[in-house]
Amino acid sequence: MTTGIRPGDRDLPLDAHLHTRLSPDADADLDAYAELAVERRIAELAITDHLDFQPGAPAHGFATFEERERVVREAAERWADRVAIRFGIEITSQARYEADIREHLSRHAYAFVIGSVHVMAGSPYEASRVASFVAGRSLPEILEPYFVEVLAAARSGLFDALGHLDFVKRYLVPHVEPSRLASAPELYEPILRALVDGGTGLEINTSGLRQAAEEIYPAPWAVARFRELGGERISVGSDAHRLHSFGAFLGDGYRLAASTGLGALHFRRGGAPVRVAIPDGAA
Repeated sequence: MTTGIRPGDRDLPLDAHLHTRLSPDADADLDAYAELAVERRIAELAITDHLDFQPGAPAHGFATFEERERVVREAAERWADRVAIRFGIEITSQARYEADIREHLSRHAYAFVIGSVHVMAGSPYEASRVASFVAGRSLPEILEPYFVEVLAAARSGLFDALGHLDFVKRYLVPHVEPSRLASAPELYEPILRALVDGGTGLEINTSGLRQAAEEIYPAPWAVARFRELGGERISVGSDAHRLHSFGAFLGDGYRLAASTGLGALHFRRGGAPVRVAIPDGAA
């Protein structure tokens, strides 16, 4: 696993996925992110702290909407002349809580909403269970519990972007190497088609490059297939939870987006989606 910032992680328009102390698994200070953004000339940040709907889950009731909104909007005012800061959210998508998620989003306004499937307590992918779960199962059987939820999220129409589509790779190493998933593109196909058909964006999440998977979420071939199917809405985020991970490998994400032939990301600032140009140097 690798951390660190490289020259290509500078002079970029947007990091669309960041966590602060208002996420239970993060300890980063929002103003410290902003300072780094100014230093590295990253023009815009989406603060997307976690929100869980499963009772007992880490981000269930961890911070109120009012607290999260106040902290982000106050920071946005402080830094308004140097970096744009948007009030976003990353919602853990679970099909059984879809009605609750829909109701929450109908009452609370966010600039940008990511829907992601996470590995929750009791999951077969937990470190203490994954080896026995994988043993004797085919790849489709291994991925099914995760990808069923991802497909439901893609079909829900609730989110601006689907976060880290194949994040499960992180938990399968070393039992299933990420390269093995490339041998089964048909498992990704329904999810990618659902995103295209529903107009939901696909997130290019660079955190996998600093985690056990050592690969972007989703794999580059899946991003290319999304584009082949007619997908146009792509966002890029570092998914930092610690200050040292801010913007890590963001340049790799932009280069991958550019390689699809698109000249822009798709982002939302509280209204209709907007196009955010990919710098020429990222191609």
